[in-house]
Amino acid sequence: MTQLSNKSDDDLLSAFQSGDKQAYEIIYDRYWQILFRFARKMLQDETAAKDVVQEVFTAFWIKISEVTINPPLAAFLYTLTRNKILDLVKHLKVETKYLASLNKMIQLSESLPDRMYIEKELYDQIELEIKKLPEKMRIVFEMSRKGYKSNKEIAEELNLSNKTVKNQIGNAIRILKSKLGNSIHIYLTFF
Repeated sequence: MTQLSNKSDDDLLSAFQSGDKQAYEIIYDRYWQILFRFARKMLQDETAAKDVVQEVFTAFWIKISEVTINPPLAAFLYTLTRNKILDLVKHLKVETKYLASLNKMIQLSESLPDRMYIEKELYDQIELEIKKLPEKMRIVFEMSRKGYKSNKEIAEELNLSNKTVKNQIGNAIRILKSKLGNSIHIYLTFF
């Protein structure tokens, strides 16, 4: 092993690519501390820096037979480390967004009983106004919005023209809008 210790990076790289595991160990010993300091400086986190450097050397071990290293070995390892750091930062950003989204959902769920009460009150108010519609108009409107029937199906079932069905639905919506304002849009979204 001492024989290899004095070898240049290029010689160590060639030896490692030829299958010499001792060459890998020397490269590891030679660059681990340097890459760790670089990663720690970039990440401001010792544990994350250790993980990044470990991933770099693992990737280096696995991919050595697949890659051609043109720049000096040090530049290659620094680039690999920088890319792993960037991957980690991207992952942390996604994780932060996810946690923020999760936190928002938790906050919303805490106010869910209040929202459910308000929605129920609104729904009840809308239902009350629908019941006040003229009977044929109400039937056509409910078949359309609650029964999910097309204008054609309603027309056939009630023996009306398509135009009459369309007019009845339009008139019902106009009446409900005048009574309920924009609240009717919430209803129409769900029905």
